[in-house]
Amino acid sequence: MARHMTGMPAPIERLVIVGGGTAGWMAAAAFSRFLNNGHTKITLIESAEIGTIGVGEATIPPILTFNKMLGINENEFIAATQGTFKAGIEFVNWGAIGERYVHPFGFHGREIHGVAFHQLYLRARSRRPMPPISEWSMSGAAIRLGRFARPGTDASTPFNQLYYAYQFDAALYARFLRTYAERGGIERIEGKVVDVALNGESGFVETLTLADGRRIEGDLFLDCSGFRGLLIEQALKTGYEDWSHWLPCNRAVAVATENAVPPEPLTRATARSHGWQWRIPLQHRMGNGLVYSSAYLSDDDARDTLMANLEGPPLADPRTLSFTTGRRRLSWNKNVITLGLSSGFVEPLESTSIHLVQAGIARLIALFPDKRCTDVERNEYNRAMKDLAEDIRDFVILHFHATRRNDSPFWDYCRTMQPPDSLARKIALFREKGRVFRDNFELFATPSWVAVMFGQGIWPDGYDPIVDALDEDHVDRAIEQMRRDYEATAQRLPTQAEFIARCCAAPGSPLRAAVAAS
Repeated sequence: MARHMTGMPAPIERLVIVGGGTAGWMAAAAFSRFLNNGHTKITLIESAEIGTIGVGEATIPPILTFNKMLGINENEFIAATQGTFKAGIEFVNWGAIGERYVHPFGFHGREIHGVAFHQLYLRARSRRPMPPISEWSMSGAAIRLGRFARPGTDASTPFNQLYYAYQFDAALYARFLRTYAERGGIERIEGKVVDVALNGESGFVETLTLADGRRIEGDLFLDCSGFRGLLIEQALKTGYEDWSHWLPCNRAVAVATENAVPPEPLTRATARSHGWQWRIPLQHRMGNGLVYSSAYLSDDDARDTLMANLEGPPLADPRTLSFTTGRRRLSWNKNVITLGLSSGFVEPLESTSIHLVQAGIARLIALFPDKRCTDVERNEYNRAMKDLAEDIRDFVILHFHATRRNDSPFWDYCRTMQPPDSLARKIALFREKGRVFRDNFELFATPSWVAVMFGQGIWPDGYDPIVDALDEDHVDRAIEQMRRDYEATAQRLPTQAEFIARCCAAPGSPLRAAVAAS
């Protein structure tokens, strides 16, 4: 007998995305694929008058899953976005001036009899000098030698341990996704929202009015309007949780330059006296920016610092943006879900901005509501997004707090501040015997915490006693062979420029000519 459907909750018929850019078009592309159900109309409202902020040019490995979900061809994607590959992040001057380390994607070494590699490393280090732990990483070896190739599904160990992400032009990325989404049936409306009407009883957003008088009705709204939070804050007054006492940087000045060197498979973050500078190599240019605190550095001095530390000629005038680190108190309020900068901002040190968008989209698809937008669905979404944001927050704070720098008031503040209790517990536990325990579905795995802790000089007082159950000579031979295998495998890879020129260079990319001439 067929189930009687009378009285069933009404499905979402009109989904409205406010704002384009990276967040808006990522959502539109995903929904064009996963909500193509015959009854949900998806509309994206975007105004050419309102510029987008080109942050998030660097990513982390989960973005590969997003692209695969959409069925995107990686070579076509890299060419269309002037992209490069990224095997990790190099940090310069963070623990102390003159020091550098790598946070590689993927793993350090391999377990031996179930014992984590970094514990084996700690025992060896307690007995003799050891190279940086990144030398026991396939991604770390690729970064050190400036080489890259894409491991296939049949790649053997250790090549199959090369994890990577992308670096790309954010504007070209949004354009690429727009084409994908519109091909999938998404309707784009050019217009500027000037009024938001709420239902007097439920408080739900009902209608948006555009500057030309058009009215757009919806059942569910995605706020991708950037820092202003047009729906989530201006209309619904959701509130904001300020994290600037832990992450004091509140400005960034950015400029693109010509490529002075071939693109390396990494993002570089260099700590300066009052903040830090990013360097993101693309096929057609280098992205550069200085993140800083206006309490310690003026905008003019920040601009001068950035311009004095560029490798190539600038391609435009620097531009400055302001932000407050933190998050909306609710990621889903009433019938509005916020994505991207409207949801909050954790500065781009670990390239997590796009991942937060991706995670929000995936969670919304898993919890996609009907027109009621029930509390149980909203609460679950908000809990998951809060946990993820706080996990990322703590990991980013670690970089600033775990420093020995005392050369400026900025670093004095970061070094001596009281971190969140959740981070303080992690640091204290690690200082004992190098242990890292993850809660729930934290983004950053043990190797990431180990890379930053070791890289910035947090060395445990001991190591896990279970290591001493393993024969020391046998372990020493095994880990040395691992290091040699990573090095030898990386030596056989092409340079990143050679790899891109061969399979995924953009039309007219200078990499083709440069590689051909070499």
